[in-house]
Amino acid sequence: MSDPLEILLTNDDGIDSTGIRALHDALAERANVTVVAPATDRSACGRSMSHEVDVEERELGYAVFGTPSDCVVAGLAELGPEPDVVVAGCNKGANLGEYVLGRSGTVSAAVEAAFFDVPAIATSMYIPVDGTPLSEIDLAVEDYAEATRVTSYLVERALGAGVFEHAAYLNVNVPLPDGEPAPIEITDPSKRYAMDAERDGTRIHLTDRVWERMDPETLPDPEGTDRRAVVEGRISVSPLTAPHTTTHAEALTALAKRYPDPAESLDQC
Repeated sequence: MSDPLEILLTNDDGIDSTGIRALHDALAERANVTVVAPATDRSACGRSMSHEVDVEERELGYAVFGTPSDCVVAGLAELGPEPDVVVAGCNKGANLGEYVLGRSGTVSAAVEAAFFDVPAIATSMYIPVDGTPLSEIDLAVEDYAEATRVTSYLVERALGAGVFEHAAYLNVNVPLPDGEPAPIEITDPSKRYAMDAERDGTRIHLTDRVWERMDPETLPDPEGTDRRAVVEGRISVSPLTAPHTTTHAEALTALAKRYPDPAESLDQC
């Protein structure tokens, strides 16, 4: 028999969240799982890094007083055995669209692993909120059934299937469980962006208005996008790369060749 998989499990909701407990319990049935997760909620912190962090051992694993990226670096370089895969999640709330890839702590943990050349899966759950803050929604372990099922499936099969020969990490978004397992759709991150700002005296209120347009009947996102898939009840799996691809353009090359040229004014460009 082959050795069991080694998994490094982290998140951005914090080590005491229900989502990471649900994933840990499911993955631990078939693999060795080392948990290195933030001691507190560090949602939407992106790839923020610390120079020094405290760590303490908890019942589930290591609690790091830092960010998800701190946890991945600490876990891969010091706290855990060398893993076959890093799993981040399960996040309470979806991480959909291109604009969240650099903002989400859950996705950023997967990106950090990719720079270590370790395959990674970031799993998040879409929760229709109807204006209710996510912080006020209580979820039980069984509410993560769809997320734990598809993450376990991908962990067990994606490595051997050669998925990570083409993708550095997978951004997985799942709907709430609804009886039968939902189908998987391979998607592209949506390009929708609707951040807004409004000034009120000395304060600026920032609002993400993308979430106001999640009605399946009027959703503006096209077929094949992560938002379209998950809102319509399918599991979205976006295979992504890190670092970001560089795009070379003739206009920029020509501009670089003219630098510095004090005789050339801006009007001539």
